[in-house]
Amino acid sequence: MNEPLQELIADNVSITSDPHAGPPVQSETIIEPINPDDVPKDAMHVESHGAGEVFDCTIIGAGPTGLYAAFYAGMREMSVKIVDSLGELGGQVNALYPEKHIFDVAGFPKIKGKELVEMCAEQGLQFGPTVCLGEKVEQLQKDGNGLFHLTTDKREHKSKTIIIAAGVGAFAPRKLALPELDELEGESVFYFVKSFEPFEGKNILIVGGGDSALDWSLNLEPLAKSITLTHRRDKWRAHEDSVNKLMASSVDVRTFHEVRSVETADGKLKSVTIYHNKTQDETVLPVDAIILSLGFIANIGPIKDWGLTLDSGGVCVDSTMATNIEGIYAAGDVARYNGKLNLIATGFAEAATAANFAKNFIDPHSRVFPGHSSEKSEP
Repeated sequence: MNEPLQELIADNVSITSDPHAGPPVQSETIIEPINPDDVPKDAMHVESHGAGEVFDCTIIGAGPTGLYAAFYAGMREMSVKIVDSLGELGGQVNALYPEKHIFDVAGFPKIKGKELVEMCAEQGLQFGPTVCLGEKVEQLQKDGNGLFHLTTDKREHKSKTIIIAAGVGAFAPRKLALPELDELEGESVFYFVKSFEPFEGKNILIVGGGDSALDWSLNLEPLAKSITLTHRRDKWRAHEDSVNKLMASSVDVRTFHEVRSVETADGKLKSVTIYHNKTQDETVLPVDAIILSLGFIANIGPIKDWGLTLDSGGVCVDSTMATNIEGIYAAGDVARYNGKLNLIATGFAEAATAANFAKNFIDPHSRVFPGHSSEKSEP
């Protein structure tokens, strides 16, 4: 893997082209705007569309870049649909670091990932786009009339333009090979820490050796009854400061340990058997909740079959964010051009550029430059 792509995905995300890897979560379709009172802005007439209708713009990816693209496309009076493989808005920011601070977003000296996502969602959904979550995009084809047919694992979507804001691909957490854990997901088995409250007063087992595993261990330490952190080796994929704080904490750190089995009763987790992978010695731990911080699978497989020009695992674009296929644009971490910087800040600018040129593509009489938003009337 080349260096730019390695920096992009970090060491807790694996790139794959296996179409069966990383199955998406349960799907959900949202057709109502987040705040209907904010939709009918003066001189804006965005019509409501059903999920099966033809949209002006379909955005693949519901992270900050995709949400900002939805905002700008809505402000340009385009009907918008968002499709994402994850079961919630926020993309990689929500999946990887919701509780971590981000320091390089303009206007915020620092802001937690989840707070940035909340504000991006409020902004991006104000014009009432249709949102389809938990749908993995598989095929993208253009018919003889110039209409795009986007096929997911759930259904087909039709659109006049496409903005790919998929980051490094469809995200899914890496799981342990223990089928009995599947039925406990969301109850006592977790891949994301969205709130600290469910872990208060609990015996927690955290599995992993990266920044997220250590961060959750340290952040939950004051709240939990006990925390055990297991890692299959003694080399950490985390910042040195975090490692030092971990070793000085009350967390029970078990290196060279892995999960062997779990015990449940009445649909609830009771205990977990871990083992030392060098000696095979077993230990049974009373556990109320498991946090599996084993990284993510980013599936870029389908994109490579869409006829797009690719480079370093991303989609090549020009200065208008247009790809080699007319009507398809890309923005954010998935976009590739000379001098590209993979930052949330640059993703916002690319999203605005893509949305405005998409508007001009479907309506050549419209201006590319949208005017200044400060000139528009409040609702």
